[in-house]
Amino acid sequence: MRIRNVHERAFPAPTQAAGRLLDGLSSHPDPLWPGGPWPPVKFDRPLGVGAAGGHGPIRYYVEEYEPGCRVSFRFTGPAGLTGTHEWRAAPAPGGCLLRHTIEGRKAGKMLLAWPLVFRPLHDALLEDALDKAELALTGTVDRPRAWSWRVRLLRRAVRRTG
Repeated sequence: MRIRNVHERAFPAPTQAAGRLLDGLSSHPDPLWPGGPWPPVKFDRPLGVGAAGGHGPIRYYVEEYEPGCRVSFRFTGPAGLTGTHEWRAAPAPGGCLLRHTIEGRKAGKMLLAWPLVFRPLHDALLEDALDKAELALTGTVDRPRAWSWRVRLLRRAVRRTG
């Protein structure tokens, strides 16, 4: 079954500033990826085509990289998850748009695991990343996103088994 999942936010900031956040993925400190309870993005080398790694159980490699504009990843795990996910910084009226898109398919155990576990955690993680980007680009977060009861429950379960 098909997956299409998009998270985006517009900012009153230059596209180049949002692009620098993308270029810092997996660096220390990472200017985009949320810390705290979320597993960090780690690669076997600096961000660039061919770098392999992921975050938590989600594995991927960098398939395409346009510094300051876009980075696209190809999933390699877990089993049953195929496709790509991409971060993109683009011009928008009054500033820039930062967008994360998953295009893929789920099969096997992922038919249940994606909607019940992975999607709610993914959605919360991406909104936390966009909050972090908003803080970096504007100095404030206008409407911080709150975790749903399901995400809080899943986070507790992950802590217990992790």
